[in-house]
Amino acid sequence: MCSGLLVTLLIFPLCSEAARLRLKSSWAVALLDTLGVEVEADLMHAVPGALVVANHISWIDIYVINAALPSAFVSKAEVRNWPLIGWLAARNDTIFLRRGSRGHARIVNQEIADLLDRGRHVALFPEGTTTDGRSLLHFHAALLQPALSAGHPVLPVAISYWEQDGQRSLAPRYDGDISLGQCTGAILRRKRLLARLVTTPVLGLDGEDRKQVAARAREAIALGAGLPRANNPPEIPVGLPGVLRSGDRPTGSRNPVPENLV
Repeated sequence: MCSGLLVTLLIFPLCSEAARLRLKSSWAVALLDTLGVEVEADLMHAVPGALVVANHISWIDIYVINAALPSAFVSKAEVRNWPLIGWLAARNDTIFLRRGSRGHARIVNQEIADLLDRGRHVALFPEGTTTDGRSLLHFHAALLQPALSAGHPVLPVAISYWEQDGQRSLAPRYDGDISLGQCTGAILRRKRLLARLVTTPVLGLDGEDRKQVAARAREAIALGAGLPRANNPPEIPVGLPGVLRSGDRPTGSRNPVPENLV
């Protein structure tokens, strides 16, 4: 974290955009390595200027994405006021959306379109909150509209976490009542974890509407993460013991979905 602060404060303002992206990626890799998390990325379908949509399991998802596909992230405006984290986010191309204002939503949509026009990746989590990684929630289609309106592709990205023995890991989960400290402690108690990031074919370039794109992205991410088919009731994937209960679903929102991004 200290090295990230120094980079953000002293180096970022002096760098070209390409250099900033390289620094963002290298810092993400270094932080994950400190936590004992190795990233395995399949970037076969990655293209410049795509809206990255991913499933959401943990606070480290952002660093997993940045390690492979350095991105600007869409976040609720409240994060901007969080001590330290808000300051860092503001200086790392985060797009803050203020809920309850259609005028502000239009400004945010234009910011997203401008970044995509420059060939940048913009990333968001269309579930709007975290899960334990064993199933997917509903995807909020309105979040995809800025890319579709600007004629840019949507790139579904599947994130999953695995133990050294090849079993799916629940250690990184940051859902329900799990605190940041509990989540981080669970990660650190593992000697090594594998974060697998899989890109799937881009969507949204064949005239699909946002609901169609959201449904197809959800299905593609389920397949890429090795989860049950997204249009079926949740079930336990192969290699993960136990029974998925209603109590396993998140009870609160880690990242409430903006209500008016249209």
